Amino acid sequence: MSALSRESISPSTSPAAVNLKGSYGEAANGSNAPKPLASSSYSPYPNDSQGDSLTQKKHQKHVTDKAYRWNQKSYSRHKRFRDIWSFVLKLMAARWLYNKAWSYGGVMNDEKKAARRRRLAVWIRETLLELGPTFIKVGQLFSTRADLFPIEYVEELSKLQDKVPAFSYEKVREIVEADLGKPVPELYKNFDPIPLAAASLGQVHRAQLHSGDEVVVKVQRPGLHKLFTIDLAILKGIARYFQNHPEWGRGREWMGIYEECCRILWLEIDYLNEGRNADKFRRNFRNEDWVQVPRVYWRYSSPQVLTLQYLPGIKISHYESLEAAGLDRGRLARLGAQAYLHQLLNDGFFHADPHPGNIAVSPEGALVFYDFGMMGQVLPLTRQKLMQTFLGVAQKDAEQVMTSLIDLGALTQVEDMGPVRRSVQYILDNFMDQPFEQQSVGAISDDLYAIAYDQPFRFPATFTFVMRAFTTLEGVGKGLDPEFNFMEAAKPFAAQLMANGTPSDPNGLLGDLGRQAAQVSSTALGLPRRIEDTLEKLERGDIRVRVRSIETDRILRRMSGANMATNYTMLVGAFTLSATILFVADHVWLAAIAAAIAVFAGFALVRLLMQLGRAERMP
Repeated sequence: MSALSRESISPSTSPAAVNLKGSYGEAANGSNAPKPLASSSYSPYPNDSQGDSLTQKKHQKHVTDKAYRWNQKSYSRHKRFRDIWSFVLKLMAARWLYNKAWSYGGVMNDEKKAARRRRLAVWIRETLLELGPTFIKVGQLFSTRADLFPIEYVEELSKLQDKVPAFSYEKVREIVEADLGKPVPELYKNFDPIPLAAASLGQVHRAQLHSGDEVVVKVQRPGLHKLFTIDLAILKGIARYFQNHPEWGRGREWMGIYEECCRILWLEIDYLNEGRNADKFRRNFRNEDWVQVPRVYWRYSSPQVLTLQYLPGIKISHYESLEAAGLDRGRLARLGAQAYLHQLLNDGFFHADPHPGNIAVSPEGALVFYDFGMMGQVLPLTRQKLMQTFLGVAQKDAEQVMTSLIDLGALTQVEDMGPVRRSVQYILDNFMDQPFEQQSVGAISDDLYAIAYDQPFRFPATFTFVMRAFTTLEGVGKGLDPEFNFMEAAKPFAAQLMANGTPSDPNGLLGDLGRQAAQVSSTALGLPRRIEDTLEKLERGDIRVRVRSIETDRILRRMSGANMATNYTMLVGAFTLSATILFVADHVWLAAIAAAIAVFAGFALVRLLMQLGRAERMP
């Protein structure tokens, strides 16, 4: 397994799952005073005031929305098998039609193909939502695999939201009492039966402890263990089919992807894992007063129940509320970038889903982070290898970038690395054309994803989480401050990173000489080993010399086509003669069958001759 893919990605109740922005609330009026639990009109919706009738209607609609097929007390293995395979077969049929010109009305072009990809991506997202929690999470995980799917699929799956009908308070009480071993009144002084937010894996309720502490309680949806067991068994068969497919299985580790999905999905329904992540994240920012993280109440937590400190705040994307509270929006944009870069570069433990619903602002101007289930971790060894990649990018050295990516497991070595090298060099040339502070994270990530698809790049989930987080924070920052540029905010951290890699000034002549000396010494020290590896491959016969002649390939294709045309001609003549003899002998049905075969062979012959004619006209 690659270096990056071994990094821990600790999933949560969802990247977009139980959205705790509602549970922690919004202090739009600048006050963080706890709101009374006795009122069931508490609004989890941004910019709504308490007792607002519109909020009540929205909440009722949220709870009574349509029930999905999977949202049942018990799950039928046969029904799930039928629903899941029906989706897979429809997707395979759409994939087969994608390259058929007649399915486009006879005219197939890039615009029509792109439009079809977008429509198919929307259908996939909606179908995954209907198939339930397992597939919602699988879709969200696949949204990190730009090396497997077209960019339209990746973008659409990244929008996958799992707001679903809430389950009853009776079920909530049963789960809390069974997991914590005491009746709800003994555990909590007050417990609001109306959930603040509901998702496919669970829902959030506001409560108050007997000590007077205001908390939120996340409760897992009942029956998830059985549903995951059924769905993952079916998915294993699908993954095995894809692995053995002559086209889709080539160069893809579908069984490895399946096993990784299993690991993440089972962690997703372990709330203790999310609690440990929250505690670690809180410790990492213990010396920073501009970041707040909710405390975990371990006495009131279990694998299916998680009790967290109630921290109200203004959602970071509610710009008018921030203005009304007198907060500096430009400062908040810079703090958001600083907080994430601090996580990634200093701690190596970062929030993998920093969308606006998971970040709020306290009345004092501190950033409040929520939902710690989806966390990424980059080990020191991997950070050292990433340093080599950054140095290669800074020097526009495609060879060094490729070598470091292979070491990271983000690039698979193939026989002909020429096209990959040209793609990397193209990215570097365009990436370095503009000043660092004028570049856009979104544009860079789009270019990377476009080049990665159908290439031997294997972007691990960690890489995609980082790029998506950068893009999200850049968008939020521009909303807070139109002059904000994420790359400009990252410049001091990048300079620090380069300085840590080479002690000299990264912008001066001595810095350049130092980097070049380090590169030469590294190459010189590695040369004996490379020579030894080459000799070993020669002894084993593993080195192959491949010579390609374009003209020879064209002649061979022409000869193969001529042979096929001869075969089709013989078939047409043989079956035409057979049909004639059978018809004269009054075997009409047999004659009709022979004639049909002759017609089919004749059609294939005409099509082959047209292809040969087009090939002759090609330069």
